[in-house]
Amino acid sequence: MSLSLSLSSAMSGLQASARSAELVSSNVANALTDGYGRREIQLTARSLGGSGSGVEITGVVRVSDQILLSDRRVAQANMAGSAVLADAFARVEAVIGTPGDVASLGGKIAGLDQALLSASGRPESEQRLAAVLTAAQGLADHVGKASIAVQMERERADDSIAENVKELNDTLAKVAALNAQILKQVVADRDASPLMDQRQQLIDKIAEIVPLRQIDRETGRIALISTGGAVLLDGRPALFGFTPVGRITPDMTLESGALSGLTMNGKPVTFGDGSGKLDGGAMAANFRLRDVDAPLQQKRLDAAARDLIARFADSATDTTLPAGAPGLFTDAGAAFNAATETGLAGRLAVNTAVDPARGGALWRLRDGLGATAEGPPGEAALLTALRGRLNAFISPASGGFEPGARSFSGLASDVLSYVSRARNGAEAEQSYAAARHDSLRADELAAGVDTDQQLQSLLLIERAYGANAQVIKTVDSMIQILLGI
Repeated sequence: MSLSLSLSSAMSGLQASARSAELVSSNVANALTDGYGRREIQLTARSLGGSGSGVEITGVVRVSDQILLSDRRVAQANMAGSAVLADAFARVEAVIGTPGDVASLGGKIAGLDQALLSASGRPESEQRLAAVLTAAQGLADHVGKASIAVQMERERADDSIAENVKELNDTLAKVAALNAQILKQVVADRDASPLMDQRQQLIDKIAEIVPLRQIDRETGRIALISTGGAVLLDGRPALFGFTPVGRITPDMTLESGALSGLTMNGKPVTFGDGSGKLDGGAMAANFRLRDVDAPLQQKRLDAAARDLIARFADSATDTTLPAGAPGLFTDAGAAFNAATETGLAGRLAVNTAVDPARGGALWRLRDGLGATAEGPPGEAALLTALRGRLNAFISPASGGFEPGARSFSGLASDVLSYVSRARNGAEAEQSYAAARHDSLRADELAAGVDTDQQLQSLLLIERAYGANAQVIKTVDSMIQILLGI
């Protein structure tokens, strides 16, 4: 081998070692960076005229486990979706209140029961009758607050969908732009790894909204397909449409057209129990909360309000009540109408006939809501009967509850039980998804940058660099000797 060929080979070795050291340092520095793919240099033997002439850098490879990455993204979507439901159910549950809390729905019912019992012992006491009124108003207000909480969750979900759609459109457009930039880098034979890192970070954001799979295309580009089969990006990004409504009332539904659905490239998208093209992830969970779960909770609250109104509107209990007249509890002052049950919980109110602040009289709690004149102050029969109706076992007429008669306290417990059960189920799914995500994330990191292995590689690179430098030094010495002859 000639001296010039030896020198060329050593110089190529120095270049390869320097580039390798650069990649190792980048790998170690980004060992915990989200979206970073380990870099590996590709080398091949270089020949000139049939003789070896050193080493040639053919490229830099970005290493990532696509199967592991895809599974982690699906787990990420499941975790985000279950978190949406778990958080919403927890907030509604907190407003309804847990058993034993005097400020809870159960506590308000117990307070009315105790007030009726106390008043029946001293029916002539205006103070005790006033306590009955206060307890009844507190119960009606609490049911109304629970209804408001449910609608607030629907509004929060509607706003979140709008945010999901905006982020989805913006991020897909950015991924498409990065696809184009990566194509240019690859065609120009440049390292596109940094752009691929940025692209992976963006795709991870999309994965929280919609579970997806990544499909590699030629020249470094990728396509994104939802796990349900919807093409999110393949050349051009899909365009999603949604219109938030702001305030939501119980009667507003997707079916009635009062709420916006989702469109993809101008076509409507439906969500189901795992069978829809975009099911899974935060966006599907928000649609489920807004259009299925929250309306179901509202339906049960309305059924409880209906049951409460019916219990105290029994003319056999209060003989002064005219046929069809409201009892102690009303639908915003009117008698209950089955055709307008939707949203009843939010309109539940105490009859103004017993409220002195609204032109009523407390003695009607004792003598009858339809009484025109005050009766004997010691008469406690109606108060006792009203307490009996509160605790009577009656089968609910609506709400989809499990069959069987129950007291109003028992019915309220069922309302809370359904919410708690839904929260527990969502939290269990969230816990499982989080554990799976963390496990896959740990595997992903383990398959990524192994700092110990990278440092071992750096030692080998250092030796190679030193050897090539020694070759150059030796060739230089030989050239100097030749020049001195």
